[in-house]
Amino acid sequence: MKLPVNEIKSIAIFRALQLGDMLCIIPAVRALRNAYPQASITLLGLPWGKSFTERFDHYFDDFIHFPGYPGLPEQPFDARDFPPFLQEVQSRNFDLVIQMQGNGSVINPMMELFGARHTAGYTIEGHYAPNNGLFMTYPDFGHEIERHIRLMEFLGIEPQGKELEFPLNENDEQALENLKLNIEPGDYVCVHPGSRGAWRQWPVQYFAALADHCAEQGYKVVITGTKEEATIIDDVISHMRHDCINTAGQTSMGAVGVLIRDAALLISNCTGVSHMSSAFKTPSIVISMDGEPYRWGPLDTRIHRTIDWLQSPDFHAVFRETVEMVV
Repeated sequence: MKLPVNEIKSIAIFRALQLGDMLCIIPAVRALRNAYPQASITLLGLPWGKSFTERFDHYFDDFIHFPGYPGLPEQPFDARDFPPFLQEVQSRNFDLVIQMQGNGSVINPMMELFGARHTAGYTIEGHYAPNNGLFMTYPDFGHEIERHIRLMEFLGIEPQGKELEFPLNENDEQALENLKLNIEPGDYVCVHPGSRGAWRQWPVQYFAALADHCAEQGYKVVITGTKEEATIIDDVISHMRHDCINTAGQTSMGAVGVLIRDAALLISNCTGVSHMSSAFKTPSIVISMDGEPYRWGPLDTRIHRTIDWLQSPDFHAVFRETVEMVV
């Protein structure tokens, strides 16, 4: 169904998720912006999403912090925080709100409370969605990027490519320079062993072995991660035979972006940094621990090697992929 362009002046996108999930909707948002160049686009998301909209300010104009909702696991729900959020959203009188969170089984009734002129998104059989012709059956297949592009096409919006983006600015460059890491573009590899869930964590000794191989090929090894991932990173380092540069907890998201952009290779679990490597076209080895490499792995399989560890838990196969990538 094609929406009337002249009626859509304000749009809200609901997606309250983490970095990797957010980067995967950028091609769809790019198409949306192209279709509605004069509209104001607001993200309804997790608290960190404000910095996301600031980085992608060529697509987003505003941000509203979503405080959580029963059934959504990304953050605790506090019923006292929800009425002010709802009042804020309703006061905006959005022309269009797009649900890009998931299949809609939990939150589609909530979306109706926003009071938008038009509400669109995903739905699945047996669960509520407005009968307005703007809710598409959730495509529970294919890559995450392509799922959201399909939604745009369903709404009559022409795709603008599948390429990911991660804009960088002078502050990001300066933040990395301030660390004085003594590295040059192309002379190091990034190893990012952390992951938000323990079930998605590849064994630290395997990360160490790949890092040591890269060091033996003449590359410096830069290990990245948050301060919360310091224990994992220390474990990786304890298994390494060669020196490395430990940046755990020292880098902003933008500085990590610069590091990945200029790296010869990224080695990581399947997390947000793997999507950053896709955006920069930095070669990568990505270990998928969630059983969905077809959904979350980089689309370009020429320069990115995604290993489905649940199906093929073979370290030697991963090592051979690394040997091919590190020349």
